[in-house]
Amino acid sequence: MAPFLIGIDNGGTVTKAAVYTVDGRELAVSSRKTVMIMPQPGHTERDMEELWKANVSVIKEVLAKSGIDPKEVAGVAVTGHGNGLYLVDAAGKPVGNGIVSTDTRAKHLVEQWYQDGTAERVLPKTMQSIWAGQPVALLGWLQANRREALEKARWVLMCKDFIRYRLTGEAYAEVTDISGTNLFNIKDVSYDDELLAEFGLQGIAEKLPPVKYSADICGYVTEQAAKETGLAVGTPVAGGLFDIDASAIASGVTDEDKLCVVAGTWSINEYITKEPVVDKALFMTSIYCIPGYWLTLEGSPTSASNLEWFTNEFFSQEHDAALKQGISVYELCNQMVASTKPEDSHIVFFPFLFGSNVDANAKACFIGLNGWHTKAHMVRALYEGVVFGHRQHIDKLLVHRSRPKAVRLAGGATRSEEWMQMFADVLQLPVEVVEGTEQGTLGASICAGVATKHFDSFSQAAESMVKVSKTYTPQEQHRDIYEQKYQAYLEVLEALQPLWKKLS
Repeated sequence: MAPFLIGIDNGGTVTKAAVYTVDGRELAVSSRKTVMIMPQPGHTERDMEELWKANVSVIKEVLAKSGIDPKEVAGVAVTGHGNGLYLVDAAGKPVGNGIVSTDTRAKHLVEQWYQDGTAERVLPKTMQSIWAGQPVALLGWLQANRREALEKARWVLMCKDFIRYRLTGEAYAEVTDISGTNLFNIKDVSYDDELLAEFGLQGIAEKLPPVKYSADICGYVTEQAAKETGLAVGTPVAGGLFDIDASAIASGVTDEDKLCVVAGTWSINEYITKEPVVDKALFMTSIYCIPGYWLTLEGSPTSASNLEWFTNEFFSQEHDAALKQGISVYELCNQMVASTKPEDSHIVFFPFLFGSNVDANAKACFIGLNGWHTKAHMVRALYEGVVFGHRQHIDKLLVHRSRPKAVRLAGGATRSEEWMQMFADVLQLPVEVVEGTEQGTLGASICAGVATKHFDSFSQAAESMVKVSKTYTPQEQHRDIYEQKYQAYLEVLEALQPLWKKLS
């Protein structure tokens, strides 16, 4: 029987599944969008039953597309967006909507924890910043505003843990995901009653599931799940992993030399190390899927999703024009960027539509527009602003490590050659793009392969399944102009710092 692996990836708005061979060949991919529910400003939610149905649909579709026998699936693993909050009751039913990690309703709690010293006290245990989309803040908000929901909940789950629970009927947390939530003492790799008490969350300890590792088998596909998805009853389901880990392992990050960048909904910039980095100026250190390694990350929701919003809101004519040409509106955007040069315009764009990496109240904006500017200049500025946001994060990481020889880049932006070349030119580093269309599902499949013993380790699995498809070399002639534009970006950002609160 030929072994096949299925990886499932649940992002903030899109659910995907893919089938792979153990040598990394992608046989079929399927995706479904889920509706983002925004009942109030700052609230970003999703219907958990709709989310499960999306997973059912993509699994059924990849099985059909690939033409494989479900009995030939050696294992399944799920990845998903980290943080947010997915509560289920004792019967496994959702308690309200799931909350996505872009939610900001609890930002006042985060401000309070920074002001009263809580953040500084917990840092040696959690090794990460606190932010509004984390379950620690959302649980605090529920405790103060919707206590009945919290009391009804039996399990506190992350996004991918909820899907695994529906596949297997067994509730577990998983170490890479839970270590990024501020609910977990990652120094001692355990839950910690004193840590929970610092946040006033003593009462939720019994609602936190047992913790498993990424490559642990965490159950088997139940009869009900098999009936819904088309998977075979008894198919092993691995612990899975936080999407930042999935992207890193799918980029071949198995040692300390490589730097991984993900340009998708979030700006993710990360590397692994055998010694944890604890610095209040950094966004997060968490536990990596390879035992013995820590993942050091700088990130914010400031990446390619800005382009999706911009085109949805302002490019109705361009959508129609792209359709007539038989291309996507994003390909049209690439053409617009290619029609301009870096020195043509000095518009500054801050990619803060869904949050920022500088201030909780910072807002997205274009600065420096003139009447002669076109949409092409604005799209170029948006591309540049996203890359500059990534560079800010990378500069902070480089305080703690040597400059890498190359950057492995993943995420939706990799479909744009113009954007990839811009990353190489701004960073003045070679940018390597990995083969395949979906890093999240590939990372999850690697995890499934290790869990089912088709590989002895994540390193062996990555060596077999990860292949670089293209490398973008920095263009020396663009070095100075991008450096000037980046410094202007930072200077304008600093000048606006006193105004963000007034605009909130």
